[in-house]
Amino acid sequence: MINTYQIFLISDSTGETLERIFLSLKAQFKNIDYKVNSFSFTRTENQIHKILDLALKQENSIILYTIVDNSLAKFLANTCDKKKIPCFGVLGNLILNFSKLFNQKASHEPSGQHALNEEYYDRIEAIQFTMNHDDGNLLSDVEKSDIILLGVSRTSKTPTSIYLANKGFKTANIPLINKDSIPKNLKENPQNFCIVGLTTEPERLADVRKNRMNSLKDKKNQDYTNLDKIKKEIEEAKNTFKKFKWPTIDVTRKSVEETAASIIKIYEIFTSKKNG
Repeated sequence: MINTYQIFLISDSTGETLERIFLSLKAQFKNIDYKVNSFSFTRTENQIHKILDLALKQENSIILYTIVDNSLAKFLANTCDKKKIPCFGVLGNLILNFSKLFNQKASHEPSGQHALNEEYYDRIEAIQFTMNHDDGNLLSDVEKSDIILLGVSRTSKTPTSIYLANKGFKTANIPLINKDSIPKNLKENPQNFCIVGLTTEPERLADVRKNRMNSLKDKKNQDYTNLDKIKKEIEEAKNTFKKFKWPTIDVTRKSVEETAASIIKIYEIFTSKKNG
């Protein structure tokens, strides 16, 4: 019988950072059964008492936390120690080490990464731009994009664009439907913009499209899922990318995060050459 671990994620902010760290952590351990209990905006000792009371009622409880207030973090750690609950702080030592490195005292301000500064508003602007320029929309001002993604249907253009937008990049994505899909100004000045082509294996794309059609209960559009036609689509897309010397990424076995990381690297090289 496999033990179920009760993972208590305690954060003094939204908990997004902690959840992402835990996702990376659990990916390292296979065949482990767990249940996640998330508690955000935890900023008082009373809140901690209530959470630990719940943890004590469960078997195999483990505490992970991101609390920047030193006194509250110590209270949580000490209380867990007394109650013999495994407890691990995610940011504590990191903040302390960086404080020493920078020779500067940390602010210990919860939600510091969500401060309404210029970077925050730039990110909001990027998200708005990207949503407006999704799936080939508003091509009249596509040249205002930081990054332009091209690819046939269902090559992760939209989720990748949104992920990049959350990183602050104004991203447009254009589906390659026919020879006129790409705006004239991009073809006339192919190296003036950071354009990245997305491609994938035909068999994988056929499966993705079939699942899409099944979810929509659409059985009429046979060409959309036809493997031979998909192979032709992808080949034509690759030839287009090669013709205009646009970098290409095969997304077949890549997560959105991995694809985005590669695109950001391409963007950095592009801007370096442009500014150099």
